[in-house]
Amino acid sequence: MMNNGAMTPAQKLSEKLPSRLKRLADLAYNYWWSWTIERVSLFQNIDPEEWQHCGHNPVAMLETASYERLTQLAEDPFYIKQISALAAEFDQYMAQQDTWVSRVAPQSQHSLIAYFCAEFGIHESLPVYSGGLGILAGDHLKSASDLGVPLIGVGLLYRQGYFRQRLNNSGWQEENYVDNQFQQMPLELIKDQGEPVTIELEIRQRIVKVQIWRVQVGRVNLYLLDTNRQDNDPIDRWLTGHLYGGNQDTRIAQEVVLGIGGVRALQALGINPAVYHLNEGHAAFCTLEIARLEIERTKKSFYDVEAAVRSSCVFTTHTPVPAGHDVFSPDLMDSYFAHYWSQMGLSREQFLALGARRLGDPWEPFGMTVLALRMCRAANGVSELHGVVSRKMWTILYPDRAEDKVPIGYITNGVHAPTWTAPLMADLYTQYLGADWKNRAAEPAMWAAVEQIPDEELWWRHRVLKERLIAHTRFKIKKAKEQRGEDSDRIAAIQTLLDPDVLTIGFARRFSPYKRGDLILRDAERALKIFGNAERPLQIVFAGKAHPADEEGKRIIQRLMEWCQHPILRNRVALIEDYDIYTGQKLVQGVDVWLNNPRRPLEASGTSGQQKVCFNGGINCSVLDGWWCEGYQTGADGKGSNGWAIGEDAHTSDQNCRIALILNLCINC
Repeated sequence: MMNNGAMTPAQKLSEKLPSRLKRLADLAYNYWWSWTIERVSLFQNIDPEEWQHCGHNPVAMLETASYERLTQLAEDPFYIKQISALAAEFDQYMAQQDTWVSRVAPQSQHSLIAYFCAEFGIHESLPVYSGGLGILAGDHLKSASDLGVPLIGVGLLYRQGYFRQRLNNSGWQEENYVDNQFQQMPLELIKDQGEPVTIELEIRQRIVKVQIWRVQVGRVNLYLLDTNRQDNDPIDRWLTGHLYGGNQDTRIAQEVVLGIGGVRALQALGINPAVYHLNEGHAAFCTLEIARLEIERTKKSFYDVEAAVRSSCVFTTHTPVPAGHDVFSPDLMDSYFAHYWSQMGLSREQFLALGARRLGDPWEPFGMTVLALRMCRAANGVSELHGVVSRKMWTILYPDRAEDKVPIGYITNGVHAPTWTAPLMADLYTQYLGADWKNRAAEPAMWAAVEQIPDEELWWRHRVLKERLIAHTRFKIKKAKEQRGEDSDRIAAIQTLLDPDVLTIGFARRFSPYKRGDLILRDAERALKIFGNAERPLQIVFAGKAHPADEEGKRIIQRLMEWCQHPILRNRVALIEDYDIYTGQKLVQGVDVWLNNPRRPLEASGTSGQQKVCFNGGINCSVLDGWWCEGYQTGADGKGSNGWAIGEDAHTSDQNCRIALILNLCINC
């Protein structure tokens, strides 16, 4: 690490704290704290109201806390013991040599992996994520840290990130953007001799300087690139302004920064990965820069170094529909790479062919997934079914192979259990499964011990978590209604919204048409009978955002908001605005049933509920798509033994899926 003896941000923050609280600074600047059992109270107890106001940002919390309050905590023996115990656990974790990797794959301990992704969902206080891709990437870093995998992350630091969601009085989504205050976030700007370390890129025929920030995620470093510098053109300062914002021109520029800039940033930091992992096609340009550097080093041709580049790169695709894969027109590629292909010793035609599905077509767009598949030695989908879909989608690139021989495998997504398991449940597992349960989560024998947990012990904890979800839902909806200026009677009615004694369904994900967020309510007559049933009541909590350009997704949200106002349903249907990691945690921890009803086979994996709900005692009810094809188990009687499947193991129409869904809810709930 650079910085040449200068104080780190954590050290500067430590100087402001009373001596007994100084270790809080170390914890605040490493997201390891966010997956410990103590995460609920560690920083929140300083000032619960300010903790909420600062978006659960531990650095901002400590920066704004009054010295009087800090000294009060410094004389609280229970709080001091908590910090001392947690700091000792943190030190032991960071220094641990006996890890899963050291035991199972010791030969890989020194083979550094660089994990490139356009978004990382680490924690709500670092809003550089939008959905499943980012959440998966964040869980990947945390799991790598726990396992001792030698990995670093590479991404972009967005000035305003993804949008903040607001719903107006008609229920229509409005996008609001807020500047992130990097200096008050758990980030460190990497410097050398007091000046930020930068790399340069040629973008739009201008030189753009990019600076590098570091985020500590346990034992893993995440490096984020940022173009918001005063010595850049005002337009270029916004290259890292928004996640998935702007037009095609902005998108290709961001992918140049991520891919080419990411490789140059690692080179500037003296980091030499053995493997480059491209998490989705956004980072595929990194393969070109790896090749260019190898050509420069060896003086060989591109075709002589191509095999070496391929051997160092792997690729994960997440998108089962062609429209979700980035492609750029030849003209746009010309404007960004006319200076670049000559450095690789290639002609324009040779260069564009690297991203072309059909060779020889001058109008064929340049595909990022195509480039990644051509330049990586291994590729995988994110579930078994998605692997099948991907092989069919990209068979055009392998005309000499049968579809089932297309070299795209699958590695089904997983989750980072400590992040998504409620501390109350984690405490229960520690009691009955052992203190190391989270390190043995893949062992069926360990989970057999769950049978020893008394039903009443499990149930009261689940009920507390449901009550917490309901309280969070009421708080968020009350706040939204106040911001919209709704009348006092409607705001006061929030106190009766949802009931902890009623079976509660959760549905939270991006509101895209294929995910069919309003499917359960499309049969209005049947929905009113189910949700309005006084003897066997049912309630559902929705959350999610629609992409700013997705008009149909916004209409789905608007229809759900109309249902929330229905006289019969207003206490049984709720939609939480501005979905984020924190709300996601409360949902997966508090619902009884997690609902997922996409059009099969368009759900690549489906990370929103996945095992997260299971860790908290909830049950999945889903179309047999994505991970649920593998997660769902059929018992000896032909029925599900660990949840419910909606429809058949085939493509299901909206009508058939709706009927099957309603029957499942009526019969089983």
